[in-house]
Amino acid sequence: MSISAEVVRHLREETGAGMMDCKSALVEAQGDMEKAREFLRKKGLAAAAKKASRAATDGAVGSSIVDGGRAGVIVEVNCETDFVAKTPDFQSLVKGVAEHVARKAPSDVAALADQPFSANPEKTVGQVVQEAIAFIKENIVVRRFARFELPPGAPGVVATYIHPPAAKVGVLVELAPEQADAATLAALAKDVAMHVAAASPATALYVSKDEVPAGVLEKEKEIYRAQAAASGKPANVVDKIAEGKVKEYYATFCLLEQPYIREPKSTVGQHLKGKATVRRFARFRLGEESGAKAE
Repeated sequence: MSISAEVVRHLREETGAGMMDCKSALVEAQGDMEKAREFLRKKGLAAAAKKASRAATDGAVGSSIVDGGRAGVIVEVNCETDFVAKTPDFQSLVKGVAEHVARKAPSDVAALADQPFSANPEKTVGQVVQEAIAFIKENIVVRRFARFELPPGAPGVVATYIHPPAAKVGVLVELAPEQADAATLAALAKDVAMHVAAASPATALYVSKDEVPAGVLEKEKEIYRAQAAASGKPANVVDKIAEGKVKEYYATFCLLEQPYIREPKSTVGQHLKGKATVRRFARFRLGEESGAKAE
């Protein structure tokens, strides 16, 4: 039967449940509002919507690799408490969402919610999350994701790393081979991902120093010159001091210039030299803003 948008909107405002859930309830109830309300209550969807106003500040970062390492994702899913974040039900949801994103490549979180869920195409991802809210009894939010996929025919590998045990930090990297075979490339990708995860503080903003915008670099030099001059350094050494500070800037904010965590006497770039190139990376720490870095 035909259900008007106005009736769906009214039920949504009354119960707080999602639009698609309200429409499904009305279809199931053949347009009877009371039966539709009862249907939503039985499913726990009306109660789930009420929890959506509560802050979801905990959670986990999950990952998935598909197509033999040609595509992968990291995804942040939030809940309200660390206790729930560690439960098998929540962890299963995070895993399922990550695998779905890896395979279905939604454009953003809003598009993700409307897609039929890979593990159960009869429901959308949004509906699956709402049902999880009703069952787990905490607000749950798929906050963000990053997805990398190699172009057709392009050599390379996508890898992920989730920092144990709490799964609060996740990294996604894409490497292109120089002279590394597939096994070596995979191992290098994991090395880089672990380095990015372990960096504290997480300062890498660029893959290489060639990425740093000229305007940013010049502004940094101005600051370094001013600092040197204010400390009483002679004018003829101010520029030299500024150049030295620029090298420190590169070592802090450029991934390939950072001291490699396993061999601090060498840089990440030196560890990879002649073997592989970092195309891009993304690092999620629970609650922080995201950012994918591309060469």
